[in-house]
Amino acid sequence: MSNRIQIHALANYPAQMKYFSFPLSKKLRQALFLLLFLLAMRPTQAQEQGKGLEVYGYIKADVGYNFNQTDPNWFDVLRVTKLPQYKNQFAPDGKIYFSVRETRLGLNSWSQTPLGQLKANFEFDLFGVGPEVGQTVFRFRKAYVELGRFTVGQTESLFSDVDVTPGTLDFGAPPSRAYLRTIQVRYMRAREQDRWGIALEQPDAVSDDGIYANRIELQHVRAAFKLPDVAAEYRRQTVNGYVEVGGVLKWIRWENTANSVIDLSGQEIGWGFNLSSTQQLDSKTSFKGQLVYGKGVESHLTDAGPDIGIENNFEDPTTPVLGVSLPVLGGLAFLERSWNSKWSSTVGYSRVHIKNSDAQAATAFKNGNYAILNLLHQPFPQSLVGAELQWGKRNNFRDGFSSSTVRVQFSFKYNFSHSFFANATQ
Repeated sequence: MSNRIQIHALANYPAQMKYFSFPLSKKLRQALFLLLFLLAMRPTQAQEQGKGLEVYGYIKADVGYNFNQTDPNWFDVLRVTKLPQYKNQFAPDGKIYFSVRETRLGLNSWSQTPLGQLKANFEFDLFGVGPEVGQTVFRFRKAYVELGRFTVGQTESLFSDVDVTPGTLDFGAPPSRAYLRTIQVRYMRAREQDRWGIALEQPDAVSDDGIYANRIELQHVRAAFKLPDVAAEYRRQTVNGYVEVGGVLKWIRWENTANSVIDLSGQEIGWGFNLSSTQQLDSKTSFKGQLVYGKGVESHLTDAGPDIGIENNFEDPTTPVLGVSLPVLGGLAFLERSWNSKWSSTVGYSRVHIKNSDAQAATAFKNGNYAILNLLHQPFPQSLVGAELQWGKRNNFRDGFSSSTVRVQFSFKYNFSHSFFANATQ
């Protein structure tokens, strides 16, 4: 399977960043984005009864120092899959970095329809991925419409639990977090003590050609997704928080588009379960935890590598190699502590483990470990400043090599939100 077996739906922060690229030039995209922003800032446009508009987002500036090495395209985030695969791959050690790429801007609008209130959301940030990886450019994040119990558009997968995301300064952490934004059609039902939902989502998979990456026979293998992914969640409120179970089922298929005596077509069923919870331990301390297990669902995690690997099958000359979904196990546990009304801290650990296939390269990603400790201060309600100590470690598949890094990051964040509502008496 070629690494072309991908449907890039969004930017999920990670090693296998999924992204959506507009067929527009960079300057035209930026001009369009600015135009939308200026239009949103005109409250006189929201003067029809039952309509409203919100402009929201934040400006975040990061300054940090990486004491070791990491992929320069991911200089301002700690990605365990982007640590060196071999000695001095990204030498030299020790680099300072400045970034505003996490800065975000979004629009929410509300209007009344014969079927009820309709909400629309449109959101960008500056975190370049895909062809623009490592750059500070506008990146599409979300665009969806919500009407009653139905949601249509691009937003977080139902396999994701946004609320379990810990309060870190590192963008997108930790690696084992189930978090993916994808295009979907969703149905949600909420009640007083629980909620549940089901969604048909855009199929997606990322493959690793492994030791056969340069073989020309694999260049004609293409993705052949025939059915959407199916994701579901159930959340139950508890006395001090909630417990959520999520699941996803994927039919991953690929076909050889060239005439060949070797059969390189195939299919795999990907599946996964996600158990997550947040609990208020006392008036000042909360716990956030998550456990994820599955096969072929690595692209649903923040930073876990490819979904499909290659396995040798030399006993059958017509199918000498097979594509297989890779098992993945991940977990995270974080504590958040409010020292007083202005000071707080987060401490926690995350691990992700891949069961590699035998034809992946010796340098393929196998294990990732991640930990942070921070101190945060809120000088006034819309602001946040803080310092964070970060550690990450990567282990390769079978060459015995591992790499790690220690980073210190200082951040400033300013949140804003401006709402314009029509006069209901007009």
